[in-house]
Amino acid sequence: MTKPTLYGRPRWGSALIEAQLVWYDMPFDFVDVGDVFVDAEARRAFEPINPVGHVPALATPDHGVMTESAAITLYLAETLGRDDLVPGPGAPERARFLRWLVFLVANIYPTYTYGDMPERFVSDADAQKDFLRHVDAYTKKLYSILNSEAGSPWFLGDRFSALDVYVTVMTRWRPGRAWFRDSAPALTAIMDAGLALPKLSEVWARNYPND
Repeated sequence: MTKPTLYGRPRWGSALIEAQLVWYDMPFDFVDVGDVFVDAEARRAFEPINPVGHVPALATPDHGVMTESAAITLYLAETLGRDDLVPGPGAPERARFLRWLVFLVANIYPTYTYGDMPERFVSDADAQKDFLRHVDAYTKKLYSILNSEAGSPWFLGDRFSALDVYVTVMTRWRPGRAWFRDSAPALTAIMDAGLALPKLSEVWARNYPND
């Protein structure tokens, strides 16, 4: 694959793909899109890349723009012919991997789309608070389900995978690390193990310099 360009923002969902590119030893350019939710100019500049305005987006000279982190995750593994982050066809862990990858992006990830800026969806200030309360409660329910399914030391057990990258990144978001440590110990253990991986230390330092 020729050198891709990753569009993202430190601490945002682009860290999911940044970590995978580094894991694969793939050189890439990084474009900080800015805060597209509050900066109208940044949003207009990014819309030609992804009209929805979400990161990550990965542009490659060979295949154009890829969006949606799960799609990029599968694309990278298949294009590079690698199975160290994505179990290959026939691997006993593949079905479980696909189930929980889609669970993460289809169920949990959207709670941030709605909850990070509830004013985009609910106009009344009091209603926003109630809306966010319900979103946060649902987020915790989903993470509790994920926690009950997590193996050790990695989500799939002995096998490290892209699921562990997702857990390591997303457990730094709402409802916050204190909640995860109290209520999702299996996910917290995966996060701690993921943060300790020497190969990804620079990714975590770039995205979480003050943590």
